[in-house]
Amino acid sequence: MKRKIIYTILALLCLQSVHGQSVEIKLNLELGKVYTQNSYSKASISQDVNGQKVNIEMIMKGKMSYLVKAVTEKDYLMDVEYNSLSMTMQRPQGSATFSSEKKDKNDIFSTLLGEMVNKPFKVTMTKSGEITEVKNISNLIEDVLSHFSQIPESQLAQIKEQFLKSFGEDAFKGSMETITAIYPKKLVETGDSWEIKTKLETGMSANMISTYTLTESNANGYVIKGNSSIETANKDAYLPINGMPTRYDLTGVMKSEITVDKTSGWVIEAKINQEIQGDVYIKKNPKLPDGLKVPMVMKNTLVYKNQ
Repeated sequence: MKRKIIYTILALLCLQSVHGQSVEIKLNLELGKVYTQNSYSKASISQDVNGQKVNIEMIMKGKMSYLVKAVTEKDYLMDVEYNSLSMTMQRPQGSATFSSEKKDKNDIFSTLLGEMVNKPFKVTMTKSGEITEVKNISNLIEDVLSHFSQIPESQLAQIKEQFLKSFGEDAFKGSMETITAIYPKKLVETGDSWEIKTKLETGMSANMISTYTLTESNANGYVIKGNSSIETANKDAYLPINGMPTRYDLTGVMKSEITVDKTSGWVIEAKINQEIQGDVYIKKNPKLPDGLKVPMVMKNTLVYKNQ
């Protein structure tokens, strides 16, 4: 009986030791290796424009590759490129689908997406997943648009504005850090939590505060769950949107579940749900002499996989 009690105590001590093992979770990428990422995003936007409900649904898919060109003590320099891009929009006026795979010169937006793929730009990312620099995306977009001299200059300017909001340096940094700026800057055990602050730039500036928790360590990797609060920054600042001074007053939440590889730290899979609501204000201008307040609700589901 005594021997059984001793064995039981030893077993419990072993279990406690395994459960309490501290680990360092960070990026550990290899020089010269290519890391991939497939993304799927489904967004629904509900607006109330002068008492009329306007619903928009947008699905975006993309494949990207990250080639590690240099490794320092603190970060990685990578050549990043889009391998494919597609977008489907459902609006009250009808639906439309655009894809970099299309070879139709009459489909200008698909042709623009096609010009964006397989053209690298520079990204510097720390080992804790923060993006400190993005270079050459604006130059890439300028080069892409220079091939479309047949488009009227005013329309080309609007397309450039939309492309920069969707694919520019700030937009890329904000969307990418949603799944990469998640790593703790300390050793953690299962059940430990840590806080990360991120700035999002997707047509509007927003501050995001996230609490991440290491919930599981399994054969697939480390499972990290996050709860985030989102609030627009500079709520009183008007910015030109489609030629009209516009400001946002929005708040929201985000829930995420992210699995990272135990060896490389690269995100294997991520599932993210966002819900943001509030008001958009358009200042008085020649197009809208009385200005406009637009209540809005946005819901977004994002899925990332490394293959």
